[in-house]
Amino acid sequence: MEVEEARRRRRERARPRSALPCVLAILLAPVAAWAQSSSAVSVRITSPLGRMGEPGTVRIVGQVRAQSGRSVSAVRFWVDGALVGTVTAGPPYAVEWTDDNPFQRREILVEAEDTGGGIGRDRIVLEPYVITELAEITSVLVEAGVYEKNGRMVRGLTAPEFVLEEDGVRQKPDMVAQETVPTTFALLVDSSQSMGRNMDFVRAAAARLVAYLRPKDHVLVAPFSRRLRAITGPTNDPRTINEAVAAIDARGGTAMRDSMIAIAGRFEGIEGRRVIVLITDAYDEHSESSLEEAVAALKEAGVTVYTVGIGGVAGISLKGHDELKAIAAGTGGRAFFPARPIDLPGVYDVLASDAQLRYLVTYTPSNQKRDGTWRAITLRTYPEEYLVKARSGYFAPKPPPVRPVLEFTALDTHSRYLEISREDLVVIEDGVEQKVETFQEATAPVSIVLALDSSGSMRRASEQVVAAAASFVEALRPEDSLGVLTFADKVNLAHAITTNRANTIDTLAGYRAEGGTALYDALCDALLMLKGLKGRRAVVVLTDGRDEDNPGTGPGSVRTWESVLRLLQDQDVTMFPVGLGTKIDPDRLNLLATFSGGQAYFPQEQADLTAEFQRVIENLRHRYVVGYTSTNSARDGKWRSVEIRARSAGIRITSRKGYFAPAR
Repeated sequence: MEVEEARRRRRERARPRSALPCVLAILLAPVAAWAQSSSAVSVRITSPLGRMGEPGTVRIVGQVRAQSGRSVSAVRFWVDGALVGTVTAGPPYAVEWTDDNPFQRREILVEAEDTGGGIGRDRIVLEPYVITELAEITSVLVEAGVYEKNGRMVRGLTAPEFVLEEDGVRQKPDMVAQETVPTTFALLVDSSQSMGRNMDFVRAAAARLVAYLRPKDHVLVAPFSRRLRAITGPTNDPRTINEAVAAIDARGGTAMRDSMIAIAGRFEGIEGRRVIVLITDAYDEHSESSLEEAVAALKEAGVTVYTVGIGGVAGISLKGHDELKAIAAGTGGRAFFPARPIDLPGVYDVLASDAQLRYLVTYTPSNQKRDGTWRAITLRTYPEEYLVKARSGYFAPKPPPVRPVLEFTALDTHSRYLEISREDLVVIEDGVEQKVETFQEATAPVSIVLALDSSGSMRRASEQVVAAAASFVEALRPEDSLGVLTFADKVNLAHAITTNRANTIDTLAGYRAEGGTALYDALCDALLMLKGLKGRRAVVVLTDGRDEDNPGTGPGSVRTWESVLRLLQDQDVTMFPVGLGTKIDPDRLNLLATFSGGQAYFPQEQADLTAEFQRVIENLRHRYVVGYTSTNSARDGKWRSVEIRARSAGIRITSRKGYFAPAR
C-alpha cells in the first residue's frame, strides 16, 4: 500500500527539480532546551523535527534524564492533546505514531515523570507541509564528485574546467563551487531475517556515520523488510540515531525496491542534499516494483544513493550485486561491497566524506518548458582526465493538472429530479472515460443575470412579466446575487450584480415595453457581466421574439448569433431561456440551453410565466457538481468535449458539453 501511495503522489505532483543550496529550514523546527529546574525531569524531543510531505508511521523520540538519585518512572507521548503511547520500561523513550496528514498542523508533547514526583515536558509544533509550484525552471543544481584514476577526490576545479550539456545542448553554468552542503541522510537498513547475523556490525558502523554529522545535517533511520517500518527522524541528535539503529531487529522477508520507492517519497519538502545509504544483502524476494521503477522514483526525488552490499546468510548474488551497482550509478552515487563485516566502518569513512564534499554546479536551462519530461545531463571536465560522478538528469516540472468541474441535472423519464451518487455516472472526455474524483450537490451561491425583453411586443404581457420576475427574485436564496438588464432597441443595464434585492424591486417597478428586440446584444452583455466571477453562474433570459430591429425587417443587434455562441463556449455559464408565444426561435433557444447544461422553457400563455420562472428556481436547486483530473494533461487551450452519462437506463443527464483547457 505504501509503495502504491508513493507512486500515486509521484504521478500527481510537479516537484521542482532544482534549487540553489540552502539550509534545511523546514527541518529546523524550534527544539526546547534541556530543562534546568532541579526539581524537574529533563526532556527533549529529538524526532521528528519536521514534516516529510508523505503520510506514514514515524517514531516520536524523547531524550529524558532524571535528576541525580532518581529514575524515570513513566514517559507519556501526546499528539494534539491525545495520548498516543506511554513508556515505563526505560530507554529508548519512543513510540510509533502515524502522521496521516502532513498538511495539517500537529502539536507533540512528551511528558516524563520521575520516582520523586518530578515532571518534565517538551513540546514541538509540526507545521503543515506546503507544496510550492514553480512557474518555470529557474535553476538546476548538479552535485558532482570528481575523482582521479586512483579514486582520490579532485579539489580546486573552476567553471572553465567543466563542460555541461542538457539533452546534448551546451549550457552555461551560473556557479561552480566546491563546498560542504547541508545533507539529509536516510539510513535505509535491511532488517529482514537474512540480515540477522550482520546486525551488530551494521549498528556499530552507523555510529561512524553519526560522527561525521555537522550541525545542519539530519538523519532518518528507516529500517525495512517486506515494507518500510517506523522511521526515526529527521533528527540531528546522535543518541537518538544510535538508539534507533540499536532498536532495529531482523525479521521477515525483503522488499528492497518497494522500500526505496517508499523512502524516496519521504524526501518531499526537504531542502539541501538528499542522500540514501542503503545497507542490504540485496536479496529481494517480495518487491512488486521493478529495478527501473525504483531508480526512476529515486531520480525524480533528486536523491543520491550509496549502496553497501553486505553478504547475509546466502551472500550477495550476482543479480543483487548488479542491482546495487545500477542503483548507485543511476543516481550519481557509489556502490560498496566490503568483503568482511569488519571492513564496513572503513566504507563509512569514504562514504561520508564523498557525500558531504561535492562540487556544486548550477545553471539556468535553455529549455524552460514545464512538460514533466526527463532531461539528460552530461557533466565532464576539460580536458577529460578525471572521472565525474553526477546525477544523469532531472525531471522538468510537470504542468499543473487539468481539473474540470461541471454542473448537471439528473431526471427520470417523467422529467422528475433524481437523487443519484457518483457510482451512477460515467464521464467521457474526448472519447476517453475519466475517473470521477469529486461529486456533490451544487449548493454554492449562484451569480445570476436576469435579462428581460422590453420590446414593444411585450406590452400586453408587462403585468405578468413583472409578477413572474418578482416571484423569481423572492425565491432566490439570500446568498445568491442578481443583476438585471432589459433590452429593446438597445440593452439597458438596470443594476449590477448584487445581493441587494431592493435594487431589483425598483427596476421591476419601472419596467416599460417599447422598441425592437436586440436579443443577441442582451445575451452577450449578460455573459460579459458574469465574466471573471468565481463560482456558479447563470443567465435567465425572457423574450417573446427573434432578434430584430424596431420595424421587424432586420437585425436588432450589433452582435451576431456566432458572437453569442463564442462567448458561451468561453465561459462556464448555464443558460435558462424562457420563450413566450409563437414568434420565438425555439431551435436557437434550445441550443443555448443544451450546450450550457441548462433548460429552455416555452410557455404559450402569459399566465404561465410565473410557473416557468419557478421551474428555473427548481432546476438551480437540483443540480450536482462533478470533478475529475483529466487524462489529457496538456494545457493547450483547446476545446474538450465532455459527456456525462448515467450507467442505468431511464436517467437523463443534462450538462455542459465541454470546456476549454487552460492555455498554460
